[in-house]
Amino acid sequence: MGSTELDPVTLAVLSGRLSQIADEMDATLFRSAFNPIIAEAHDACHGLYDAASGATLVQGRSGLPVFVGSMAGAVALVIDKIADSADGPQQLRDGDVYVFNDPYRGGTHLNDMKLVRPFFWDGQLVCHLASVGHFTDVGGAVPGNYNPTATESSQEGVLIPPVKLRRAGELVTDVVDVICAISRAPVNAYGDLHAQLNALDLGHARLTELITEYGVDTITSAFDELSTRSARLMRSLIDELPDGTYSAVDHLDNDGITDEPIPVSLDLTIHGDELRLDFGRTGPAAQGPISISRTTAEAACYVALKHIFRDVPANSGCLEPVEILIPEASLLAASHPRPVGGYTETILRVMDVIFRCLAQADPEISNGCSYGTINALSLAGVRENGDPWVMFTFYGGGLGGNPDGDGLNHGNAPLSTATIPPVEILEAAYPVAFRRWALRPDSGGPGRHRGGLGAEYEIELLAERADAFAFGDRGRFPPPGVAGGEPAAANVIAFDTGEGPETPPMTSKAVGIELRRGDTVHISSPGGGGYGPPDQRDPDAVAADVELGYETPDHARAAYGTDGDR
Repeated sequence: MGSTELDPVTLAVLSGRLSQIADEMDATLFRSAFNPIIAEAHDACHGLYDAASGATLVQGRSGLPVFVGSMAGAVALVIDKIADSADGPQQLRDGDVYVFNDPYRGGTHLNDMKLVRPFFWDGQLVCHLASVGHFTDVGGAVPGNYNPTATESSQEGVLIPPVKLRRAGELVTDVVDVICAISRAPVNAYGDLHAQLNALDLGHARLTELITEYGVDTITSAFDELSTRSARLMRSLIDELPDGTYSAVDHLDNDGITDEPIPVSLDLTIHGDELRLDFGRTGPAAQGPISISRTTAEAACYVALKHIFRDVPANSGCLEPVEILIPEASLLAASHPRPVGGYTETILRVMDVIFRCLAQADPEISNGCSYGTINALSLAGVRENGDPWVMFTFYGGGLGGNPDGDGLNHGNAPLSTATIPPVEILEAAYPVAFRRWALRPDSGGPGRHRGGLGAEYEIELLAERADAFAFGDRGRFPPPGVAGGEPAAANVIAFDTGEGPETPPMTSKAVGIELRRGDTVHISSPGGGGYGPPDQRDPDAVAADVELGYETPDHARAAYGTDGDR
C-alpha cells in the first residue's frame, strides 16, 4: 500500500467518516447487549488500530476513553500471538476474530471482554477493528468479580488468552460455550458476545464502503496524517507550559488485605515540547487487587492528558511527545497472577496526581480531583424459581471545580463516559428497590469554584436473602482540590442488617455481607475537590447553594465565612 497526499478538506471528511465508523460500532453494541452495564451504562468501546503495532488510529466518541488507550495493548497482544505462532501471519484469514480478557497486556480487568478482528483489503492487512465490553461475571470467588480480598487473579475470575472466536467467518461454538459456562450470568454472556460480533461486522461493512469510495492508499494515508497532526498539536500545547518539575502524591485507602494506605506518586517534568511522567516513587505491587498493569497505567495517563488537552484528536499521536516512566513490578506494572480487579480506583489516583501536577504548572488548564471511586457494588442471590441473579453496578459522585466554574454534580468518573444504569432498569431486572437517590449536601470541596456534589443512595433487598460485595475507595483520603481549593467529603459505604448502618472495617471494601429481606445498603459518594481559595467565592454563589440545599448554613459558614443569608 502506497502513500497519498491529502488536502485538508479530504482529511477532515475522512476524519469524520472514520470516527463515525467507531461511533456506529458503539451504538450497535449498546442497542443489542444483554447486560445493563453495557446496554445502559455504556461500559464498552470500539476503535480502529494499527495493523503492525496496534496503536490507536480512531476511537468512538461514546465509549470509555480508558478502553481506547488500553486496547492498543490488547491489539498488540493479538499481533504478537500471531507472530509467535507456528504459521505466523499466514494463519490469519479474512473473517477471523480473536476473543480474550487478559488484563495484563490487554489492560483493565477480567470482566472486560476484548474482541479483535483483522481487516483485509485485496489480501493485505490494513488495520484491526476492536471491541471491548464489561461482562456481568466471568467466574471467580465473588459474583461480579470485584473481590476486594483477592490475592491472585484466579480469585477474581477466569483468564481467557487470545483464541479464535471465528475462523474465516465461522463461529467457534466451543469457545462460546466456555465463555458462557464460566459465568454466573450465562445468558448475558451469550448475548453480549454476539452483540460485540455484530458491532465488528458493522464496522467491517462501513470501512469496506469507505475504502471502496476513496481507495485503500487514501485511507491508510489518513491514518498516518491524523496521528502526525495529533502529535504536532500536543507538542505545541506542551511547549506553552512553563518548564519545570512538579510533584504530587495521593493515596488509596488500603489494598483490601492490609489496612494501610497505598501511595501513588508522580514527578511531572516539562521540558520544551516534551512531557515526562515519572512514577518512580510509587511503591511496589500490592497484595490485594488494587495493582494495575503497565498497559492500564499508560491508558490512564492518556485519558488524563486528553482531559487537559481536549483539542488534540484522540489517537496514538497524543502520547508521542510524552515519556511515561513506571518501575518494574510496581503498583502500576503488575503482572500475572497479581489481582487487578480494582483497577478503576488506582487509575483514578493516577489521573488525580496528573491533574494536580499540571495545576501547579498552569492553574488555568486543570481542575480539582473528581470523587475518585466507582463504588462497585454486587448483590447476588437466587430467585424463587432457582435461577441465580447478579446485580453489578457502580455509582456517581462530584467532579472537581475548574477555572470556569463549579464541578458537575453527580457525574461519571473521568476515566470514562459510562453512565449509571437507570433506577427503573435495575429495579425491573433485580429484586431490589432504591429508597433514596439524591444529591449529598456539603459534599463538594470548598473553593472559588466549588466541587460538584456526591450522591446518597439507599438500596433495599426485596428477595429473601442475598450476599453483598463492595469495592470502593476515598473513604480516608477525600478528593483534593487544586489552586487553593479544599478537599471534598469522603466516601461512606454502610450496610444495615437490622441494627443500624455499619461501615466495613476496610471503609469502602467488603465481601459476603449477608442481607435478608428489608436490609439496606447505604452509599454516600464523595464530591469533587474545590478550585481556588474558598474566600474568593462569590457570596451570591454561596447563598444560591444554601437556597438549593447544596450547602447547609453551618457548613457554608465554616467553609466560606457566610451562611448565605441575603
